[in-house]
Amino acid sequence: MKKTLSFSLFDTGETILGALIFSTFFPLYITKHIDTKIYSYTYSFAFLVSFLFALHLGKIADRYALRKQFFITFVLITTLMCISLFFTTNFPVLSLLIFVLMAVSHQQSFVFYNSLLLDFQSRGLASGIGVSFGYIGSAVALIFLADKLSIPIVYLVVAFLFLILSLPSMVFLENPKISTSVSLKEIFKDRKFLLTIVSILSITEVANTLIAMMGIYLKKVFGFEDIFVYKVIGLSAVGGILGGIFWGFLSDRFSATKIFPIGFFIWSLLLLTLPFVTSETVLLFGFFAGFSLSHLWTVSRVYIIEEFPAKEVSTRMSFLSLTERIAATTGLFIWGTLLYLTNDNYPLSAASMSIFPLIGFFIYLLSKKIT
Repeated sequence: MKKTLSFSLFDTGETILGALIFSTFFPLYITKHIDTKIYSYTYSFAFLVSFLFALHLGKIADRYALRKQFFITFVLITTLMCISLFFTTNFPVLSLLIFVLMAVSHQQSFVFYNSLLLDFQSRGLASGIGVSFGYIGSAVALIFLADKLSIPIVYLVVAFLFLILSLPSMVFLENPKISTSVSLKEIFKDRKFLLTIVSILSITEVANTLIAMMGIYLKKVFGFEDIFVYKVIGLSAVGGILGGIFWGFLSDRFSATKIFPIGFFIWSLLLLTLPFVTSETVLLFGFFAGFSLSHLWTVSRVYIIEEFPAKEVSTRMSFLSLTERIAATTGLFIWGTLLYLTNDNYPLSAASMSIFPLIGFFIYLLSKKIT
């Protein structure tokens, strides 16, 4: 239980970092000094660099069994970069450079954090509790911290919380000892793996869109006041907390391989029923949305470990991390296009996105046919 708690606490710290710095305070600060388009392009470039970096570092980690060492290194670098932002508030360009380095380092730490699941016997439960703790971290950050912090002190507070919550993983989690020489060329030729990644991307696209647009959707369609929007989002967090434990338990009980494809149908159902949601049933929808999100984040990383060579876990986890980054861009682009085509018909646009999980399911079926 100590290992599972340690693993989960990092998810809490990582989510606090994401909610307060990456999603809130820094974007609001930097876009006052630098054009939003430049910030967006720079941030997107950071994701590309991060993926290329993770590929090569993952290869080294798998070759020499350095997964925990790299995890610790990048946790410390991320913390240092976050602290550095405290001292560069008056230098926006320098702040942006440090932020990019922090984003790259943060992504590396998460890749190697996921690979530490390899050393757990109950991987599903560890992954699920981690997701649950992540939801708790996000709720705590937004409800109790966001309105009490400001720039630049927020950088010191979040850096401290991130480091403290990462320490148990750094101390108590074991480094998976297995190692192998990884060929990136062979991984890129692994059609089953690449199809699996694309199928995960099909769900991640709609998941990221739901997260980004839920508040806007509730206001545009139902005209809710902010306080009720917060209730819906809050109940979705409850769904995520319970869902993480539920999907983690099922993954251990029946294997992530059997639980993973359920996600395609959950997301299709969620989107297809969205146009029929009323103001009386929207709280239930919020709960189900969080429950669905927890399936994606709990099961996908365990599925990668179960289905593909464990010795290459760090390298392959870098692809899983990439799906999150691509989805954050493509999902919103698709959503915007659908709104344009439907003349801002939000319910119809949401229902139309159900095609992507269905496409993902057929891609998943193709991957299963490859031996």
